[in-house]
Amino acid sequence: MRVLGVDPGLTRCGLGVVEGSPGRPLSLVAAGLVTTPRDWDLGHRLTEVERVVGEWLDRYQPDALAVEQVFSQHNVRTVMGTAQSAAVAMLAAARRGVPIALHTPSEVKAAVTGTGRAAKPQVGAMVTRVLRLEHPPRPADTADALALAICHAWRAPAQARLAAAVAGDRSRRSAS
Repeated sequence: MRVLGVDPGLTRCGLGVVEGSPGRPLSLVAAGLVTTPRDWDLGHRLTEVERVVGEWLDRYQPDALAVEQVFSQHNVRTVMGTAQSAAVAMLAAARRGVPIALHTPSEVKAAVTGTGRAAKPQVGAMVTRVLRLEHPPRPADTADALALAICHAWRAPAQARLAAAVAGDRSRRSAS
């Protein structure tokens, strides 16, 4: 499974692609960042995020897009920009038929570090270890995008089996 993780943001949007299968080590395919100047108008910034995410979707052909689920923050302007950036990334994936998964920050931290309250340096250290890298990915937005991709690669197969089991149980109940 190949997963493109997106840590959304208007100024810096982290991107990371990992590949692997259940029970096998994951490997780094690519990591990067979309940056937009703060003085650009909103439409131009969103277009740039969509353009670069679209290029990554076309180049790396992921099986899924994993995006950080936007949650309420104290700074409304920050949460709005994050949500808008996430939306254009999801739109780019939807236009290409790539399945989209949303993961909360605590879910990602728990999957990668074992605790949902891990600090950014812990996440970066575990991403480095899981992907067998020499140095932690920089900046933190890139490490977070890779953590999202790792979380999804590890959790998606189990979630799919669970969904299939629930669907099968429902169909057996309706048949009886």
